[in-house]
Amino acid sequence: MEDLRGKTALVTGASTGIGAAVAVAFGARGMRVAVHYNQSAGPAQAVVDTIVKAGGEAFALQGDVRNAADIVRVVRETTARLGSIDVLVNNAGSLVKRVPIAEFDDALFDEVMHINARSMLAFCREVVPLMRTRGQGGSIINVSSVAARNGGGPGAYLYAGSKGFVSTATHGLAKELAPDDIRVNAVAPGVIQTPFQDRFSTPAILESFKAGIPMGRIGDPEDCTGAFLYLASRQLSGYVTGQILEVNGGQYMP
Repeated sequence: MEDLRGKTALVTGASTGIGAAVAVAFGARGMRVAVHYNQSAGPAQAVVDTIVKAGGEAFALQGDVRNAADIVRVVRETTARLGSIDVLVNNAGSLVKRVPIAEFDDALFDEVMHINARSMLAFCREVVPLMRTRGQGGSIINVSSVAARNGGGPGAYLYAGSKGFVSTATHGLAKELAPDDIRVNAVAPGVIQTPFQDRFSTPAILESFKAGIPMGRIGDPEDCTGAFLYLASRQLSGYVTGQILEVNGGQYMP
């Protein structure tokens, strides 16, 4: 993956979990990384420090993906610091909360869809013209979920639906942007041990998930990084677009 050296990446939601692992993996391959976060300034800076100590280049920048102005600013700050965006990873997202259908309300629908689906499109809207102007193509990697395939765990149907949107929109964007040599793919992690699970899943829920994973374990964030590196690298995946890479220990097999 020597073709990644010197390339630039914006990773949203990169302060913890999968986003942090991806940012560190990119930095280790010589990429210059913008580490986006919303509230976790300390962890984001720790990711930056890890990359820099290993000889890479990175910086942290804050933004609420529910705020369109913040998304515009994050992209502008990234290009001001890095000069371009070769790889965009739309990782920021949240389940918000698990609710049975009887407790569903419109505000929750709006928040879940805004964080997981609308923000992805908004980042693409800002980054795609920059990639087109440069004329060197690019790679957009969206983050879906096994929930998009199986409906998610208890009370997670809104999250599952929003990730289903991400997967389907990935296909549509791939078709639209192929003439510009901009590849659009997605990674769909299964159950990964991250602060996301700490916040939204009880030990009992995690055990029930684990029971359905043929590999017999919950994944780690580092289990996902290979898929992102593959999709970021033109050398490895230059003829790959519109695909959803499932990283789930066999929990779901298309």
